[in-house]
Amino acid sequence: MLLSLALIILTGILIGALFKKLGLPSLLGFLIAGILLGPNALNLMDQNILAISGDVREIALIIILAKAGLSLDLSDLKRIGRPAVLMCFLPATFELIGFVLFAPKLLGCTVLEAAIMGAVMGAVSPAVVVPYMSMMLDKKIGTKKGIPQMIIAGSSADDVYVIVIFTALLSFASGQKVSAGTFLQIPVSIFLGIIIGALIGILLSFLFKKIHMRDTLKVLIILAVSFLLVYQENVIKGVISISGLIALISMCILINNRRPVVAKRLCPKFDKLWVGASIFLFVLVGTLVNVRYVVSAGLAMILVLFIGLAFRSLGTWLAILGTNLNRKEKLFTIIAELPKATVQAAIGGVPLARGLSCGNQVLTMSVIAILITAPLGAILIEKTYNKLCTNDAA
Repeated sequence: MLLSLALIILTGILIGALFKKLGLPSLLGFLIAGILLGPNALNLMDQNILAISGDVREIALIIILAKAGLSLDLSDLKRIGRPAVLMCFLPATFELIGFVLFAPKLLGCTVLEAAIMGAVMGAVSPAVVVPYMSMMLDKKIGTKKGIPQMIIAGSSADDVYVIVIFTALLSFASGQKVSAGTFLQIPVSIFLGIIIGALIGILLSFLFKKIHMRDTLKVLIILAVSFLLVYQENVIKGVISISGLIALISMCILINNRRPVVAKRLCPKFDKLWVGASIFLFVLVGTLVNVRYVVSAGLAMILVLFIGLAFRSLGTWLAILGTNLNRKEKLFTIIAELPKATVQAAIGGVPLARGLSCGNQVLTMSVIAILITAPLGAILIEKTYNKLCTNDAA
């Protein structure tokens, strides 16, 4: 395992630096490093590392979402209002519709299989998007109009929406009964996540005020509580649905709201944690990619992917219609909704594991989406955020 950890860090840094030198995002280099090290290429990774890769990726995601939450201002989210809510489900819904309309004709699958594929594809990747939005918050780019705040909120909540839809469709395909209560889990999960996270945020703010401790200890406490919030989601899933990721963001927003000086001091520490976490996150995502699936996919599957993205872009545009964003800012918001990686890596193989006939297609589409949209979206965001959004610090 120690050799694998060394390979992840050193190969990730080396190839990431090379891509950065070429003017491309480091995360693309991390993905390539993971593909090379993974079981589908050089097979240099210890099986024990691969077995816990899901947990390691989740820890990395928690770190960047906590940093984002500590950077978000509650008054900004209130000011954004309706568009922030619509961004939680409208882009994903439109993407799913695009798959339902075109995948059966182009890929020869059933409508239900197309819907399952669309549900897997419907989530934007917070692991790709949130670091850039967090950087925009730090640099005060697009913040007056709430662009990064809105995208962070949407990219976190649409994961909940998509996973509930996916679970329901999977039950349909497996012949299990699905009730209206299944879909009721979406608003309940988000609402309870906000409330519980806010209450814990208030409690931690009080703790940080009354008890003097080093900022490093505060970071460790926030991380530990975040791990518990995400863990409880799986433990009580059958009883009640609470989104752990929404809860942790809500908690960190409340800490920022009540103890802004503390939040400002903690953000740089989370930035340092993210340097290492990002390498592990994207290298381990890369180990899941099987390039052979992409080679065998054909143009039809790639075409369906881009049709889905076109429908998603339409949904994003409708969500921000009527806002004070100009054309350039609307274009940037659409671009920021393109990258996929986290959810697709997590659930892309589930239909195949369940023995569904569409399993290989869904897995192949997930691999293609990660390989194409994660680097493409990251490149477009990195190259355009400063040109399409206003620098409010200037």
